[in-house]
Order: sequence, then C-alpha cells, then structure tokens
Amino acid sequence: MQDRNIGYFFILLASVIIVLAGVKSAASIVIPFLLSLFIAIILSPAYNYFNKKGIPNGLSLTIVIALFIVFLVSIAKLIGTSVQDFSSNIGLYEEQLYSSFHKISEMAVNLGVEVPEKEITGIINPKQIMQLTSGIVQGIGSMFTNGFVILLSVIFMLLESEHFTSKIRYATKNNDVINNIEEILGKIKRYMVLKALISLFTGFVIWIALLVVGTDYAFLWAVLAFLLNFIPNIGSIIAAVPSVLLTLIQLGSLSALMVTLIYVGVNILIGSVLEPKIMGRGLGLSTLVVFLSLIFWGWLLGIVGMLLSIPLTMMAKIILEANENTRFIAVLLGTGENLEEVK
Repeated sequence: MQDRNIGYFFILLASVIIVLAGVKSAASIVIPFLLSLFIAIILSPAYNYFNKKGIPNGLSLTIVIALFIVFLVSIAKLIGTSVQDFSSNIGLYEEQLYSSFHKISEMAVNLGVEVPEKEITGIINPKQIMQLTSGIVQGIGSMFTNGFVILLSVIFMLLESEHFTSKIRYATKNNDVINNIEEILGKIKRYMVLKALISLFTGFVIWIALLVVGTDYAFLWAVLAFLLNFIPNIGSIIAAVPSVLLTLIQLGSLSALMVTLIYVGVNILIGSVLEPKIMGRGLGLSTLVVFLSLIFWGWLLGIVGMLLSIPLTMMAKIILEANENTRFIAVLLGTGENLEEVK
C-alpha cells in the first residue's frame, strides 16, 4: 500500500513538471489569455450593471469595451514617450547614480562616519538596479503587445460570463457543486475588482505626490505603483526604488527622502490600514508565499508573470479554500491571522 502511495506521488509530481514545462514553452499564448481573463473579471461588474439596467447585451458590451479602450489609449499615450525617454537615458542615470552615491559617502566622511563606498556599490549595484528598473518599465509596454488578441478575448469572455453559471446548472444537478462554484467565482471577482480599485487609488495618490515633489516621469511611476500594488509588501518596495533613485539624481537627497516617506506613508495607510478593512482579513497571503510566488511566476512567465503572480496565487487559494480536502493548503498559504476564528 505504501509503495502504491509513493508511486502515485511520483506520477503526480511528474505530471506537474510536464504541465509547468508546457506552460513555460507556451508563455506567448498563456500570457495574453491570463491578461484577458483578469481584465474580463475586472470589467464584468460594469457589464452586468448595464445589463441589469435593461440595456441590450450588445450595447452594454460596446459601452464597457469603448471605455476600456479610451482608458488604455490614454495611459499608453501618457507613458509611451516616458518609457522611451527613460530607457534611452538609462546609461546617463547610471553615471549620475554613482556620482550621487559618491557625494553621500563624502558627506558621511565629513560628519565623521566612514562609509565603505566600494563595498556598498558592490552590494547595491546602481547598474543592476537601473537595468532591473528598465526591464520592469519595458515589461509594462510588452504586456499589451498582443492588444488586439487580448481585446477580442475580453469581449468573448464577457459575452460568455452571462451564460457560464447557466451552463454549470445544466451540466450538473448537484446544488452543492453549483453553490460551491458560484461562491468561488464570486470571491475571485470580488478580490480582483476591489484590488484593482485600491491599486488605482494607490497609483493616483503616488502620481499627485510625485507631481508635487517634481520627480520626472511621475505618471510612469504611478502606473508602476498601480501594477505592483497587486503584489503585497514586496510590490510597494520595488515600485518605490526607481522613483526614489531618480529623485535622488534629479533633485537631491532631501527630495529623495521625502519621496521615500511618501511611499512608506501610502503603504502603511492604504496597504496596512485601508486594504485589510475593505478586502477582509481572510484574503491575505503570508510574506514568504508572496516572495516565492513572485519568483515562481516570474520564472514561469517572465515580467508579466511577476505582475500577475499574486492574483494567480490568490485565485488558487480561494479555490483550495472551498474544498475540505485542500483547505489546509489554503491555510498554509494565508497569513495565519484568522486561525483562532476558524477554531
């Protein structure tokens, strides 16, 4: 019996590896599909709202897609030149960053504090930091390279969403299964919509704050803050790095400190206070799981995988939580804050 269990485990492990290898090799197909799925989930409440108001399906879909296209075109127009300018000036920023680090070390020496400049620049390599920033920035643009395919997929997904639950009801007469699926879909939709709205608010606050400070490419860093806000804890740190470094180069250390405090304040007020109250304490992931998800999905699907890592892991957690046999995995993925309530 034990040998049979061990054999089953290895078969399951081999199956998972084969599936992951297939997903990695088919990343060019998987990424547009996942982007379309998340966009469709976020847009579905607006589509359902227009339908409930008695507007025909075709007109409802046209309104929602038109608003989405206007939103995308506006963002693309605002960040398009910023991405190109930032990427083309990356070498200059590297040199200025080295110079800024040298000035800070000189100031520290004048105050009687000896700073091992070579060791610090070896650990915190400005060239690597700026290259990583450039990669993330270019990744934003590459997310929508298959824009037409994504748009068509979103349209068909929205049309399909209206009849999806009806198909499930027809396919199975088991009310428990139907209720379970509807509960899972409801939780996923609620999470994605609320997270998108909170991230949008975060990006807006960062945009206004950076405009006030005077940091270049403020809207670009706001879009980055919006996207990386889907990654709890770690995302806000990654989003802060390029804008803080650029402010250091452009406006000096005092302004850079101000930008750092802005990001910390936004992270505390929105990420630690507002978001848990809106989202609920049960919809959280442990910091370790967030970090491992970032590495895993980044390896599997590249930069886009990193941006989608937490929504994908959160969807998996919601699905696992709905089944008694797999609920323990969902508990392991969570923060552990609500364990006493479960008891």
